[in-house]
Amino acid sequence: MKSNAYTPIASFVDLLMDAVFAVNLDASIVFASASCERIFGYTPKEMIGKNMFDLMLPEDRERTRASVQEVVSGCPQLHFENRYIRKDGQVVHIMWSARWSPADQLRIGVARDITERKRAESLQAALYAISEAAHRADDLLTLFQHLHHIVGTLLPVDDFSVALVDPETGELGFPYPESKGSQMLAQLKEISGPLCSQIVRTGLPLLLNPTTMRPYLDELDVPPGVQSAAWLGVPLKSQHEVIGVIVLNSHPGGACYTHEDQALLQFVSTQIATAIERQKMQTRLKQMAQYDQLTGLPNRALLYDRLKVALSIARREQEQFSLLYLDIDKFKQVNDTLGHSAGDLLLKEVARRLKLCVRESDTVARMGGDEFVVLLHRSPWPDQAEEVAEKIRDVFSQPCVLNGHSLNIACSIGIALYPEHGSDEAQLIEFADKGMYQEKKAKVG
Repeated sequence: MKSNAYTPIASFVDLLMDAVFAVNLDASIVFASASCERIFGYTPKEMIGKNMFDLMLPEDRERTRASVQEVVSGCPQLHFENRYIRKDGQVVHIMWSARWSPADQLRIGVARDITERKRAESLQAALYAISEAAHRADDLLTLFQHLHHIVGTLLPVDDFSVALVDPETGELGFPYPESKGSQMLAQLKEISGPLCSQIVRTGLPLLLNPTTMRPYLDELDVPPGVQSAAWLGVPLKSQHEVIGVIVLNSHPGGACYTHEDQALLQFVSTQIATAIERQKMQTRLKQMAQYDQLTGLPNRALLYDRLKVALSIARREQEQFSLLYLDIDKFKQVNDTLGHSAGDLLLKEVARRLKLCVRESDTVARMGGDEFVVLLHRSPWPDQAEEVAEKIRDVFSQPCVLNGHSLNIACSIGIALYPEHGSDEAQLIEFADKGMYQEKKAKVG
């Protein structure tokens, strides 16, 4: 078993569909049967002297080393599975039966190609996982992370990206680019934009190997020293419309994608597009349920949710917070004289100015009509609410131009402090609301 010399036994072994190997303690191949060429793409002569771990997919090396140690210690392995990179760059799934030969000091293994079986099993599991992810993900980013993992069970993925078309502008954006972190590959990222635009425009997938990618790199003036990589992009289609592109990269020297890989990714892309559309719809519905459609501010329901959280934290940490209740003085006159479109513009401007007066952690919400609430989270001193109120009055004193009309606007503000003015949401809102009306009444009187 120490060479590939032609013997009756070797001749018999060469007739087997499975490949037979003999590997020494250094993991170097000392014998390979003829079937290794069908499975791995290398002739037996080319296999001799190669290190098995160099041919293996990097992700599988650690657990394979553990398996080798068991075999060498006298525990045969009958159904061990791992993955290798063929000579042509394709990934092949192998099931091994292996034992240790003490006399020869060699590990004897029989390799069976189970790629098609694993592909079918993985595809079925992936379709189920995509459906589960679509229902369980809370947002698009979480969904993309799930999809990244799922696609990674089907195909080798060094870099995974999702590009989506903005339905309003038609522009292509990358909400989820994820890389294993190759500095050279970072220079290749600029190629994905033009390639994805081409896929969106044509609606056709694009498969590039290191050779066919080079012209694209040259066109973008990517330095010649940057090695080409394998690149696969397929359109995400929803109701005959391309909504984006899913992109896979394999680093230089890694696995190359095939037309079979392209067909597989295209097949699951339909489910992926459906999952993305479902998540986007859920996000829109959530936005409509929690945010004011005119100003984009949190609405009454979301304000009460955040107020409950603020109360819970304040009670637990024995902290203080405050809220301001305000409305726009003489807002009805703006609607009556300039029309409701001008009133809408004024409400948007009020929302913008209010956000300028508070911290990022605070909440500005629209209660309805021209009434707004500012929730100042964790206000350690009572004077802070009054200081914010004064800041709002100063900002509102600046003229507001609407449809060519310059308006001087003002507001009335009521303040409630926790725990001084109430112990729950209703009490605090009511106290601030009354304070606002008292200030408005004092202006009229």
